[in-house]
Amino acid sequence: MFIFLSKFLPLFFYPLGLACVLLIMAILFWKNHRISKIMLVLALAILFIGGNRYLANTLARGLEWQYPSLVSIQNVDLIVVLGGATEPEIAPRQLTEVNAAGDRILYAVKLYQEHPDAKLLLSGGDIDFLDQSNSSPAVDMAELMDLMGVPKSVLILQDQSQNTYEDALYSCEKIKAAGYKNVVLVTSAMHMPRSVQLFEKQGCTVLPAPTDYTITETAWQKTWHPSFEEFIINLMPSYSNMSQVTKSMKEYIGMFTYRLKGWL
Repeated sequence: MFIFLSKFLPLFFYPLGLACVLLIMAILFWKNHRISKIMLVLALAILFIGGNRYLANTLARGLEWQYPSLVSIQNVDLIVVLGGATEPEIAPRQLTEVNAAGDRILYAVKLYQEHPDAKLLLSGGDIDFLDQSNSSPAVDMAELMDLMGVPKSVLILQDQSQNTYEDALYSCEKIKAAGYKNVVLVTSAMHMPRSVQLFEKQGCTVLPAPTDYTITETAWQKTWHPSFEEFIINLMPSYSNMSQVTKSMKEYIGMFTYRLKGWL
């Protein structure tokens, strides 16, 4: 039940969901013009604020830039890759596909090529109510890595977890049991702060290897030093900006919720 609620309840706090709630309230109180107008104005304000690039980039940067990009390292024993980068092989798909977080897989393979003596721990289990596949993110990542020439013998699958907390819990069990010391953690830059804290809470020291950045240095500079045309475009709500705000809020809400449960 917690897994379902953790996916369902935050929908009402994201800009689109909250705006929809306010619009429904406006309809319910339609005969009370004052309350109805307030609900409509609030809904429009949330869509406008939550959809502009200034808020989107600020929230994302606050997460993505907490850990620097990984520099050259030596003596890597294990590369942990968190799921969330794949879409299962369900018709009409002809094979497992990558989604917007597919950089996790590409970067993990690159790190393995640089450290061929390391093992790869692929973490991610299936959530039944989200898809009807018989696979899991861990298995899907393994299939794609096999296509890229990574030997199956170096892959360790952890397919029990259904959220990031369980990623850390079950992955750390395997890390401790095998005695891995030099562990690199690969996940999206936006997802890295919560992930690192969870692994450390489980007693696993990991070296962050963030990827899948949405905010580059150039993008950040252009956000706050725009031309007149860029300034106008930055202010206008868009799907991409609202999506970025939603993803950032998911991380902040996740960290808040995990702290309440004592997981962080």
